[in-house]
Amino acid sequence: MNYSNPSFQSLYEEAISLLVSMIETPSFSKEEEKTGDLIADFLEKMGIKAHRKGNNIWAFNKLFNPIKPNILLNSHHDTVKPNAGYTKDPFKAIIEDGRIYGLGSNDAGGCLVSLIGAFCYFYEKDIPYNLILAATAEEEISGKNGVESILNELPELELAIVGEPTLMQMAVAEKGLLVIDATVKGKAGHAAREEGENAIYKALDDLNKLREYQFKKESPYLGKTKVTATIIQAGSQHNVVPDTCTYTLDVRVTDSYTLEEALAELKNILKAELNPRSLRLNSSKVPDDHKILKVGKMLGLETYGSPTLSDQALIPFPSVKIGPGDSARSHTADEFIYFKEIQEGIHGYIALLENYFQLP
Repeated sequence: MNYSNPSFQSLYEEAISLLVSMIETPSFSKEEEKTGDLIADFLEKMGIKAHRKGNNIWAFNKLFNPIKPNILLNSHHDTVKPNAGYTKDPFKAIIEDGRIYGLGSNDAGGCLVSLIGAFCYFYEKDIPYNLILAATAEEEISGKNGVESILNELPELELAIVGEPTLMQMAVAEKGLLVIDATVKGKAGHAAREEGENAIYKALDDLNKLREYQFKKESPYLGKTKVTATIIQAGSQHNVVPDTCTYTLDVRVTDSYTLEEALAELKNILKAELNPRSLRLNSSKVPDDHKILKVGKMLGLETYGSPTLSDQALIPFPSVKIGPGDSARSHTADEFIYFKEIQEGIHGYIALLENYFQLP
């Protein structure tokens, strides 16, 4: 597609206009009502009926046919809070040197408006698939009122394309997250005497094991499942041997394990009682025979496994993560995206879908 083509240029200009409005409308996780309004109003302006649940907005292509298979185009409109390093106003869309600065411009506003542009391009066309656009909430906190809350409103999906900044390369696998609260029990006693059973020392035995531990199974795309101790607490006063020590584990789980399997393996080596906070945030991997992999190869896209979490973890259907922008800019001060990246994003999503439609 030629970027100077009038229809593409119009889609691009509309996408930029929407991105500017989104940047200048604060939308922290759980506080996305106003950006939800913006997106719904934009779709209605484009002649597209918008559906809403909470702060999630979705739409179906005009010629939706329940007999056809379904593809979801999903990205999020919530943001993290700006960090103290910002030198530019995070809520002002500042245009400099071919870039648009502002909170959420790269993660994931550029992806979302590019997906919306691609959806609008196909909206009235007679295509062999149904397209569903979903602009969702609470992605940054993996909240239950995000994409997970609208899955029962959607039909079964053959594929989900999740918009996150990947330099338009295709993440075909993603690590899941398991957060575990561990409790080690000892016996209280006076620190001056040989009394008690120190829960801190028992916890240290666990932590030393974890420091060197290698999970048994390894993923071709995602490598090793990784466990990291991140928080530890024990004791109340200097002269009492503590009877309880708690610590927290952050476990990044590859597609070689279910979350339950990773938990079971840790239980086999540790003394602590292990309690997972959630078993929702699963790893993902596109099946090896899925045709989206053929499309990626046809288009010369690099495929890789992503260590970062996204809404893929909550979508129980085959999915890939791809979008304009760079993950390295996400959550950084003076976040930005290049205008050219949004052009390439819209074009890239259209090319991805057109090639997908053509394969049997």
